Order: sequence, then structure tokens, then C-alpha cells
Amino acid sequence: MTRAYRAVFGMRAKMELQYRGAVLGGFVCQVFFGLILVSLYRALYRSRPQALPLETVVSYVWLQQAFFRMLLSSDNDLADKIRTGDIAYDLCRPVDMYRFYYARITAQKLVGSLLRGVPMMVFALLLPKGWGLMRPASPTALLCALASLALGLLCVSAMENITMGITMRTLDPRGVQALLNLLMTLMAGNILPLTLFPDAWQRVLSFLPWTQMLDAPIRLYTGVRETSSVGAVLGIQILWTAVLLLLGMELWKRNREKLVLQGG
Repeated sequence: MTRAYRAVFGMRAKMELQYRGAVLGGFVCQVFFGLILVSLYRALYRSRPQALPLETVVSYVWLQQAFFRMLLSSDNDLADKIRTGDIAYDLCRPVDMYRFYYARITAQKLVGSLLRGVPMMVFALLLPKGWGLMRPASPTALLCALASLALGLLCVSAMENITMGITMRTLDPRGVQALLNLLMTLMAGNILPLTLFPDAWQRVLSFLPWTQMLDAPIRLYTGVRETSSVGAVLGIQILWTAVLLLLGMELWKRNREKLVLQGG
């Protein structure tokens, strides 16, 4: 059975590799927005210096832009199947549907992020100081950030499957996706780096699920969170990933028990 999910993961990954034009367009778009945001923060720091170093904020911006697709990509094929009723064909497969689509969305987010994120990080590392991505705080910080990023991927994929589970009841994904995407972009630091929030706010936000998706690994990479605290960071990520997985599985199970397909 595990082989089936690996096959699904591999097929979705190969599918993502076919969209080279979209990858190039996304890379150019994210670089453009990254340069605009960096320019704004440089202007802010010239008029009102902050306690957090400018290089750290700039690095936060580039890492957010590099892994933007990991946060906001969704499985549009599944949404269409739910809307049209074609999901009935998938229910005939001898697999667990939650795990089937979890493998699909994880592959989509992983491959899409790597195709855009790696070239963007290389580009940002080549920019002058104050404009580009800083080196990791230490080799250990880099390893901790990669482990945290992997957990963030699992967490955001679990959140996406909850979105699809709700879509099975509403039939229209736009409302719930708009709400969750707003929370994700705000709480994960895409609109404003969470490191610029007041300390009291940051302490609360650090325990919410959205900050586990990308904010946590960025803090480890830049050294805002010491590697000595990596155990607590990874522990919170594992906890939220497990909670979201269980919620998603239960939601999909209940949906299947009460499923009504269009046409009767």
C-alpha cells in the first residue's frame, strides 16, 4: 500500500517538472516582488532604524519569496473533481483517499518550491550586502532550518487537505481558501516579517500553526532563534502537524460517510 502512495508522489512530482514556463514566470515575479520589498525595508531603516538588523529582515523577505509556492499552491484538480462529482471515480481506488491526496499535494508543493526557491536563493546570495540573502548563521543553523522546513511542508500540506475537506461540504473552494490564505500569508510572515512584530505578539504567534510553516525555519536560518532551542521549535511543529493530520483524516472520514454526489 505504501508503494501506491510513493507512486502517486512520484507522478505528481514529474507533472510539476513539465511546467518550465510557469517556473520561469514565477521566478521572475517573485524576484521582482522581493526587490520591491527589500527597497521598502531599506527606506524604512534609513528613516527609522529597528533593533533587528536590516540584513536579517532582507533575508527573511527572500526566503519568504523563495518558498512562496509552498504556502499558497493548491490542488486545483481535486477542487474541480469535488465541484463536478468526478471524485466518485477516485473513491473506487483501493487506497485511502486522504493519504492519496496528501501525497499529491506534498509533491506539488515540494517540487514547485524547489524549482523556484533554489534559483532564487542563489540569485539572492549573489546580491550585495543589504540587498541579498545572508549566509546561514552557522552550519548547524542551516541543518536545523532544513529539518524545520521539511516539517513546515508536512504541516502546510495537512492544512491544505483540511481546506479540501471543507470544500467537500461547501462545493466551492474560493471562500475557505481566501480565508485560510489570508491567515497563512499574515501569520506566516508573507505580508510583514513576524520578526518586526512586537515581542508580546511574537510569543503568541509562535504557538499558532501558520508560523510553523515557514516562519520557524527562517528564524533558525537567520539565527533569530538559537539552535539550542531547536528541540522546542521542532516539537511544536511536530505537534501541529499531527493535530492537523488527525483533523483532516477525521474530516475526510465524515465526509465520505455523508457524501452525496451530484446527480443523486
